[in-house]
Amino acid sequence: MRLIDLRSDTVTQPTPEMREAMARAEVGDDVYGEDPTVNALEELAARRVGKEAALFVPSGTMGNLVAVLTHTHKGDEVLLEAESHIYYYEVGGLSAVAGTIPRPIPGEHGWISPEHLEAQVRPRDIHFPPPRLLCLENTHNRAGGRVFTPEQISRTCAVARRYGLKVHLDGARIFNAAVALGVDAAELTRDVDSVMFCLSKGLSAPVGSILAGDREFITRARKARKMLGGGMRQAGVIAACGIVALERMIPRLAEDHRRARMLAMGLANIPGLSVDLEGVQTNIVLVDLEAPNGDAREVVQRLRSRGVLANAVGKRTIRLVTHRHITDEDVAEAVEAFSQAMER
Repeated sequence: MRLIDLRSDTVTQPTPEMREAMARAEVGDDVYGEDPTVNALEELAARRVGKEAALFVPSGTMGNLVAVLTHTHKGDEVLLEAESHIYYYEVGGLSAVAGTIPRPIPGEHGWISPEHLEAQVRPRDIHFPPPRLLCLENTHNRAGGRVFTPEQISRTCAVARRYGLKVHLDGARIFNAAVALGVDAAELTRDVDSVMFCLSKGLSAPVGSILAGDREFITRARKARKMLGGGMRQAGVIAACGIVALERMIPRLAEDHRRARMLAMGLANIPGLSVDLEGVQTNIVLVDLEAPNGDAREVVQRLRSRGVLANAVGKRTIRLVTHRHITDEDVAEAVEAFSQAMER
């Protein structure tokens, strides 16, 4: 059976151009700073997000953890949105590895507004862990891929600065946000101290993410990466794919967004399903099952039997993610599979 895989854009495979680039890549020992392809990727990535320097890491989770380790000390407080990926999906590394205390802030559709932040930052007190870092997320995964504008980011960062907080941006899909808003990605990162973004989601590279910031930050981050086992030696063979991703793959993200909207509109017409069309801004669609239409995991199993892969992200919520392997025909078939699954 042919499968339509809507579980995540992490399932994307490298393009033919990426495979060719892997074969041609010049390599060296990256821990010694001698891999020319890794160096070229880091320089390109830093320019893309308007930062002085960048660091190639194996995954977004490692990139976020390296950022936390570099910005904080054990016992520091990290403020972040209550549904954020760093808090929700990264295995508690904030505490288990970095030794920091998370302070989750309920946001509005995933965003921490200046007012939210003002209400949550506690005064410095001998009884409280010192607040050190604010983590933001754009696009926001669990909010269905919602995007936040440069103005929103700037206003929240201004409050963080007033309280002496550093700001890290989990920008795993920052280029989706930039394409959706029609702005340069650097506009979305200008006010933050560091940003992580993924090469291996919609940009289709097989491995890797980037952490960017000023040169002093990246120098310290490189040591934290080494401590976590992220020194990858002759990593140019995979860094080459990242260069292709940044040079070729960003504009086509608009196609993923168009298909997500197409998918959402089709699903919204199926009895028993609810889709917030206003919230479908990039390549993620959240589908809610209206009572009493069963458990999301049961519906996911029914979809699988019809050739559609999806993820249950709540008792009554299913997440679908479009990417470059999904066609208009796949979207139509997925809508029909949902219709059949809901009839049952």
